[in-house]
Amino acid sequence: MERLDGYLILNSLRLIGPVRVRRLLDAFGSVEKIFLQSAASLSAVAGIGPKAAASIRDWEQHFDPVAELAELRRLNLSVIDREDARYPQQLLEIYDPPLVLYYQGDLAAAKRRGIGVVGSRQTSPYGLETARKLSYQMAYAGLPVVSGLARGIDTAAHQGALAAKGRTVAVLGCSLDLMYPPENQALAEMIVERNGLLLSEFPLKTPPDKQTFPMRNRIVSGLSGGVLVVEAGADSGALITARMALDQGRQVFAVPGRIDNPQSKGCHRLIKEGAKLVESVEDILAEFEFLFPKAAISEPRRTLPADLSADERVILEHLGLEEVHLDELTRKCGLPSARMSSTLLRLEMRKLARQLPGKFFVKTD
Repeated sequence: MERLDGYLILNSLRLIGPVRVRRLLDAFGSVEKIFLQSAASLSAVAGIGPKAAASIRDWEQHFDPVAELAELRRLNLSVIDREDARYPQQLLEIYDPPLVLYYQGDLAAAKRRGIGVVGSRQTSPYGLETARKLSYQMAYAGLPVVSGLARGIDTAAHQGALAAKGRTVAVLGCSLDLMYPPENQALAEMIVERNGLLLSEFPLKTPPDKQTFPMRNRIVSGLSGGVLVVEAGADSGALITARMALDQGRQVFAVPGRIDNPQSKGCHRLIKEGAKLVESVEDILAEFEFLFPKAAISEPRRTLPADLSADERVILEHLGLEEVHLDELTRKCGLPSARMSSTLLRLEMRKLARQLPGKFFVKTD
């Protein structure tokens, strides 16, 4: 039996997890030797017991590593075990590193410690824009953005990193052959195309459920030097990720929100408990300032199209990644209302500006 086959088998057994495998390795020395042991020898290892031992002895009834590897090749997916030199070293620091990582894309995206960005699936325009903006700026500065490809904040985080032409890692709460949510299939493909990475620890044909998401969250925080929470309710799963980050010795950041928004309660509680309040990307990068020159923190200058009209140039000069209300923008630009409206519409059609709810505008990434 090959080492990878052994890890794939153990990873497929529900009664066997990373902690039990560590005890088995301590007892027998290698993955291959685990499968040479009798049920009695296996069950004698602390924390294993007869049921887990029986599942190891009867693995052939439940899993076929040859078929799994063949299907991975057909789907253009790959897998590594945690003894592989390409396995992200920061994941090995956590208490229960995944036995295997199924992946698609560039593993180098996970080589550098990133920032996890998590939050609510049901979010406000403010939350989405904040997640996009901060992820854009972190990715532009060179920090990989790690998230879970879920609806809401996760999606915005990946989009922001891609807009900055930076690296992003998506850790799925299901197997890589079952995209969830299905509407993020195109986003997942874009992540792979742009040198990002899709990751999962789950064998093929594993659907998402209440257990897989918390398991996924420890990988998001484990790959990261810190976790940023953007909009999270009092019972949000993002708070689980924040707790895991603390347990793993990672920094926790939180973005404050409106006091009357239920989706702000989780972030406010984290701040009360000691999470670092984030008002701008500098609050995050300051914790990792030894990695970045000061120039990397400022907003990048963009090259504007050569065929812009004078009115378009004036408006874009006063637009940034911070949202600004139409009335204030009109006052700053000094243009008549009719010309402002028509020019903003042209900029939206050219995807150079975006209108947010409440007549707020931002420059696009």
